[in-house]
Amino acid sequence: MLGQAEDALQCTAALPIGAASQPAHLAAGLGPTRVTMNCSGKHAAMLATCVAAGWPTHDYLDASHPLQLAVREALEDLAGEKSTSVGVDGCGAPLFALTLTGLARAFATIATAPAGSHEQRVATAMNTHPKYGGGTGRDVTTLMQALPGAVAKDGAEGVYALALPDGSAVALKIADGGQRPRPVVMTAALRHLGVDVDSDPRLSALTEDPVLGHGQPVGAVRASALLGATS
Repeated sequence: MLGQAEDALQCTAALPIGAASQPAHLAAGLGPTRVTMNCSGKHAAMLATCVAAGWPTHDYLDASHPLQLAVREALEDLAGEKSTSVGVDGCGAPLFALTLTGLARAFATIATAPAGSHEQRVATAMNTHPKYGGGTGRDVTTLMQALPGAVAKDGAEGVYALALPDGSAVALKIADGGQRPRPVVMTAALRHLGVDVDSDPRLSALTEDPVLGHGQPVGAVRASALLGATS
């Protein structure tokens, strides 16, 4: 990694989140590591940027570091608004607060970016390699595989954002931070935008999440009909 050792990553050590990779990791007698943390790719990119720009790497997570100042500036440009506060992500990286409207606007900007722009390169990379953004078998990966040209990303505490190539975009936050309702609410929002989520089994499978009792379905998490109502 541009001359950097694995211990240069400052993300929190964690197990892989893949349904197949985590059991295999544990069966091999391995524990949480930084490189298997789900944000390690982002941290590797941050380190690579620091090396390319000639910035120090030991404090790249500091909110006042040149890298993080550049991240904040780019994020604010995409969102069309100023970040109002800075928090800390579970992986240790600074979190620059935006409104949901600003987050949706940022994703729409990326999805509709002109050819040759940096944003268009990001969108193309996400469209072409969705597993690198979400992981194998995860709902955010499925959405990008099923919706050509879409850019989507899930986040901590029930945050989810997606934009379509026509500029339509959704950003949502589950109030209690739960992850379970995310894909259910997102597919309801996509249906509201006119996306036929019922004819594609990959999408229709995300419209509800079964509740099991003794291994058998006893109910389901479904979107309220109010989510599809127009104002």
